[in-house]
Amino acid sequence: MIAPLWLRPRCIVGRTLSLRSARVADAAFILALRTDEQKSRHMSATPNDIEAQRRYLERYENSDDGLYFIIQSLEGCPLGTVRLYDAQGDSFCWGSWIMIDDAPTAAALESVLILFTYALAYLGFKRAHCQVRPDNTRVWAFHERFGAKRVAEREDEYEYRISPKAIQKSLERYRRFLPHPIVVEHETDSLP
Repeated sequence: MIAPLWLRPRCIVGRTLSLRSARVADAAFILALRTDEQKSRHMSATPNDIEAQRRYLERYENSDDGLYFIIQSLEGCPLGTVRLYDAQGDSFCWGSWIMIDDAPTAAALESVLILFTYALAYLGFKRAHCQVRPDNTRVWAFHERFGAKRVAEREDEYEYRISPKAIQKSLERYRRFLPHPIVVEHETDSLP
């Protein structure tokens, strides 16, 4: 099976949040999150180098192998990041999910619901996979509550898969956090 295409939207609007495609101008925000010792302790190391972060985002803007989003309030206040990448047939991986300290309580869950809705309805994916470090108990517990099944355990990571049925069940279970359809704005759409 051929993997779905990565259609990069300008913005995906949910109930109280939107996911906006990351830009080079977001380098300082992303770097601050990724170099925060508490927030990044379960992620791959990121050098504290603003120019390296800008170069990474320039490569992202010119690539077609994944999507990198800034999670933001509807007013445009940045709250975090999340990525969609590693297409394997009809399965996508998601990660780099990190939020600022004072993000609204439901922002993490709503951002995931927006991400999954977009991946399924607009990109054509049917299932998902991800890897989580064993000591990142909050995140792997979230994945398990969301319906993901642990399919492999290594010393340094757990591997998860989430089936189409489990995804649909979770989207329905958490519908109150995203009760209306998402709105997708593309770069070619006129600005409001």
